[in-house]
Amino acid sequence: MSLILYKTLAGLLIFATSLIAIIYPIKIRAHPKHHRTLELADAFASGIFLGAALFHMLPNAIQEFQLIYKSNLHFPLAEFYCATGFSILLFLERLTSIKSSEFILAYMLTIILIVHALIEGAVLGINTTFISVFIIFIAILVHKSSESFALAVTLNRHHLSLKHIIVIVSIFSLMTPLGILLGTTMAIHLPWQTSQMLIAIFNAFAAGTFLYMSTLHHINHHHHQHHYEGLVEFVCLLIGLGIMGGVAFWA
Repeated sequence: MSLILYKTLAGLLIFATSLIAIIYPIKIRAHPKHHRTLELADAFASGIFLGAALFHMLPNAIQEFQLIYKSNLHFPLAEFYCATGFSILLFLERLTSIKSSEFILAYMLTIILIVHALIEGAVLGINTTFISVFIIFIAILVHKSSESFALAVTLNRHHLSLKHIIVIVSIFSLMTPLGILLGTTMAIHLPWQTSQMLIAIFNAFAAGTFLYMSTLHHINHHHHQHHYEGLVEFVCLLIGLGIMGGVAFWA
């Protein structure tokens, strides 16, 4: 199977997963705290995101920058782009603290997830090895369904119409495949050094967004009535983190 075909199938599967995940909350107008299995799956996905960022994407970005600049790089560029990605998502989420309108809260959450989805798709698309694409694909696929579900539930809670919810979630679902297309196009048509630079930047930047989604974002959106619930979620996160560590060890 060619890498382009693999990326195409990955994009279609991610898109389908995103849409399937919204059927249940739209049908019954669910509330997220009633879905313990989903919260555990989200914790597991956060562990995968954390592992993908720390074991794969950030180290790969550091290595790429070192290869591009040889010994002339005297600034931690990979860490800089990683911190930038983390800070941008943190800034966007802080904007949701504005209480002037329920619609502002709903749409700001949508913007955060759309930016994140576009970035992670571009990272998958611009990478040129099967192992890198596979790792990012698994991280996205596991997390995408819970993100779509949570987005649909949040939009329901803010009393948006069914038509608006379907339109918003459809746009969100398209962002990752669009990012894959964008990244793949850049990888094919840009000069080698330019594409390698973009791979390094996207990997570092996305590592920051992955770190944010798996830490602060996860904590802010998971509130527990019992301490053991948080402990079980932490174990699920460790399992996801351990899997990505194992992939890094054997890859």
